[in-house]
Amino acid sequence: MTDLTASTLPAQQVASRSFRRKRMASLAAPVLILAYLTYVFFAFDVAGLGDRINVSNMKTLVADSYSYKTHVARDNRNGEMEIAIEGERKGRYAPGTAPDWVTLGETSIVELGNGHTVELGPEVRYDVPGYGLITATPGRSGVNATLPDGPLPAWINASKNRLAVTTEAGRLTITRNRAEVFRYFNGWELFFFTLDSPYYGMSPLELLRSGEYGAIWQDFWTNKMWRHGDVAWALVETVLMAFLGTFGAAMIALPLGFLAAKNFSPLGALRFAARRLFDFLRGVDGLIWTIVLSRAFGPGPLTGSLAILLTDTGTFGKIFSEALENVDDKQIEGIASTGAAPVQRYRFGVIPQITPVLLSQVLYYLESNTRSATIIGAITGGGIGLLLTQAIITQKDWEEVSYYIVLIILMVVAMDSFSGWLRRKLIAGNEAGH
Repeated sequence: MTDLTASTLPAQQVASRSFRRKRMASLAAPVLILAYLTYVFFAFDVAGLGDRINVSNMKTLVADSYSYKTHVARDNRNGEMEIAIEGERKGRYAPGTAPDWVTLGETSIVELGNGHTVELGPEVRYDVPGYGLITATPGRSGVNATLPDGPLPAWINASKNRLAVTTEAGRLTITRNRAEVFRYFNGWELFFFTLDSPYYGMSPLELLRSGEYGAIWQDFWTNKMWRHGDVAWALVETVLMAFLGTFGAAMIALPLGFLAAKNFSPLGALRFAARRLFDFLRGVDGLIWTIVLSRAFGPGPLTGSLAILLTDTGTFGKIFSEALENVDDKQIEGIASTGAAPVQRYRFGVIPQITPVLLSQVLYYLESNTRSATIIGAITGGGIGLLLTQAIITQKDWEEVSYYIVLIILMVVAMDSFSGWLRRKLIAGNEAGH
């Protein structure tokens, strides 16, 4: 028997075997992808996702992002009324004053619109269109609620000591000591001026006619509800964190890049040490560096800048060393032929070649680090990230969360546009000069 090999087989048989191998390889990829997706489906419990979704909470969250609520509360112990936007002291109406849909008195009338009326007095009454009259007499024995006959609807939660009624017009909550009505409105109330400002409620035309532009700006800038001045400084702080971390890393990585480049560093051990240092610095995520440094130096924006600096030093060091290894030696030789010193060779023969790479990468990471500084600031206690985290933790003013998210997006867009413009200008100018 003769042992047939690829060299002795007819060309047609060799081609057929090659085709079968390629076909099996092409079929293997979809099988692996299908197996991976099947694993993800069961490992991540995709089937149970529907049971975990809370549509009601999602609707409330979305509604709170573009609306606000006014609290109208009566102390059942002494009959005192309190009206406040978002329930905050900074948004509280002065005693004896109220919005036009609230009539104060021994029994205060709250008009929620569409026929919904709540009476807050020794006896609380809520006339719900299409359902009937709900009454309650809060006291030591409990809420003492009386509801229309029939099964209790899902939008009413009643017990001995608490009654909660939620309709499309608003919400009523009654306990032994307090009866409170919540009415929702679209918009971000008190965004420009708080209730105690003389400019509250004035139209833009009235503001222009007043001529008191300095005082108007001061009232807006020091708004106690929205804190525009503090928010503006937090944005500046976030950009500074990204700027210091990015450019500090570039300044450190450039000389280290020469040590890691084989055409500039003849010592193999030195190159190995520099490259492993880069791997270590960029191998540890920026958030990990943030946690470590916050333990060492305490919270603050400087800690966030150092975390960005350490991570980007490793990344820039690798990028710069690779750029240095690809420089054109002829340009360096031309500079050396003029009798230039080693420093001058680097200055005029090397730096101009790697400047486009250096600038493009540094400016790109500046824009990227602006986003990262938001998250890092939430951990280190600095920048807009801290304000965003505080607003989320309170879980009451989601319109404030929306405000911060909009500002973060605008900040990132502005930094992206600025870095792109600067990158084009500097690189084009450098190439023209070169």
